[in-house]
Amino acid sequence: MAKKLILVRHGQSEWNKLNLFTGWKDVDLSEQGKQEAAQAGKAMLEYNVIPEICFTSYLKRAIKTLNIALDTMNLDYLPVYKSWRLNEKHYGQLQGLNKKETAEKYGDEQVLKWRRVFDCQPPALEDDDERNPRNDARYKGINPNEIPTTESLQDCIARCMPYFNVVIMPEFKNHDTILIAAHGNSLRGIVKNLKNMSEDEIIKFNIPTGIPYVFTFDDNMNVVKDEFLADEATVKALMDAVANQGKK
Repeated sequence: MAKKLILVRHGQSEWNKLNLFTGWKDVDLSEQGKQEAAQAGKAMLEYNVIPEICFTSYLKRAIKTLNIALDTMNLDYLPVYKSWRLNEKHYGQLQGLNKKETAEKYGDEQVLKWRRVFDCQPPALEDDDERNPRNDARYKGINPNEIPTTESLQDCIARCMPYFNVVIMPEFKNHDTILIAAHGNSLRGIVKNLKNMSEDEIIKFNIPTGIPYVFTFDDNMNVVKDEFLADEATVKALMDAVANQGKK
């Protein structure tokens, strides 16, 4: 049986709905997001892509997306592993700001750089900022020097990919299908790696919320196919919506 990796970007969050930079802020799913999570489960059933083991981040919007999708498939019993390394890119001082208003203030080009340019970091949080994850109990026990107060996409990928390569991929020795429920930028790092995409290509690649994205591997674990479990028109419309979030 061919090995498959399923990537699911969490459903719409309350801050997605308000078009706010979210990053590591632990924001819940909106009602639409819960529906998207359930639809992701239905799509996996419809296409008969059934996970056997799951991974997610420390953030509730990804965790709840996974839980709802599994419940929809009656697979609540599957093993689930959580890692902060699958968290969204940290947006530093931008967290909580409206994307449109930020674009109006700094310009579309600067906001696009902060959102997507490979090595461009937003302004970092100060040590005493209440948003600083180093003060969050869920990251207790992690080396504070490893916990970001801002990240570029490059930083996010550097944090995520060792976990993907060392922990997740070896699970294919024991399982045929793995599901990762995570975030736009942490998943973007995985996609960049699997598709050998350039920095420019990954900047323009937008992962829609709640649509399972499936990679199929051959016996040598080379990617032979990648597809979204939805019709092309739906995927394109959702990708365009993500791309337009940070524009005036």
